[in-house]
Amino acid sequence: MRGVVVKSTGSWYQVREIDSGLLVNCRIKGKFRITGIKSTNPLAVGDVVLFELEDGYEQQGIVNGIEDRRNYIVRKSVNLSKRIQIIASNMDQALLVTTLAQPATSTGFMDRFLTTAEAYNIPTVIVFNKLDVYGEEELAELAYRKAVYGAIGYTILETSATESIGLEELKKVLKDKNTLLSGHSGVGKSTLINAVEPSLDIRTGEVSTSSHHKGQHTTTFAEMHPLQIGGDIIDTPGIKGFGLVNMEKEEISHFFPEIFALSKGCKYHNCLHVNEPLCAVKEAIESNNIAPTRYESYINQLNDYDEENHYRSTSH
Repeated sequence: MRGVVVKSTGSWYQVREIDSGLLVNCRIKGKFRITGIKSTNPLAVGDVVLFELEDGYEQQGIVNGIEDRRNYIVRKSVNLSKRIQIIASNMDQALLVTTLAQPATSTGFMDRFLTTAEAYNIPTVIVFNKLDVYGEEELAELAYRKAVYGAIGYTILETSATESIGLEELKKVLKDKNTLLSGHSGVGKSTLINAVEPSLDIRTGEVSTSSHHKGQHTTTFAEMHPLQIGGDIIDTPGIKGFGLVNMEKEEISHFFPEIFALSKGCKYHNCLHVNEPLCAVKEAIESNNIAPTRYESYINQLNDYDEENHYRSTSH
């Protein structure tokens, strides 16, 4: 039998049989490791698996195989080992829900998510939610961000769950797709998805009340919810704790599409676009052809990389 993992609790996996929709609680038989990935969890939500029912049980089974993943997204393990936790796999897209008020989502957070999604080949749709509470300042910021991210090629939606703005457009984006849901607590993810699909009653806001304690998210698992319009939503509490994994410093610019496109014009093929001579990216910054906020995010991610690797080398 073939099924999709829709929920994981660490030792048991809820699998939805592809043809019938039957939910079966499965465990893994014996040693089950996927080659090439040192992860804390061998299976993730979204994985397509092969399983068989246990003798005498109608809704209990054993997973004995996994199909190749089209893509996946990971989070670092809390300790500094090389191990990672795979959050979800086989996504068609990610939905990054942001707001510019109550609370405002920073461009730094947006860019960190977008870089990660680019690195794992997950197309992202950006949602600006809570449109009904924006004043003049927020509307000006909205116009700026729409111009910046639209020019890079991202699909942008403007929504308000409470005023029912943009919900039909959102349904069209979600229909028949497997979508990873992300964004800070408080941006209205749950309200928005429940407005599109009232039967789900997702509770995303209460998960991480003290989000600065990143270590607490280790036992929080993603969960896949079916949509009546077709497709699935993968809800991911605590996703803010992830960062870029298994990436070299020179590769970070590859996941900023506008920087990568210009980098072919740099004199040096390994140009980091910081202080090298004859750098096409620096020239574009000076002539306002790259958004300053995006370049600032890029520099911050380079600095984070240096800090992390320094911390790793001094802590062993």
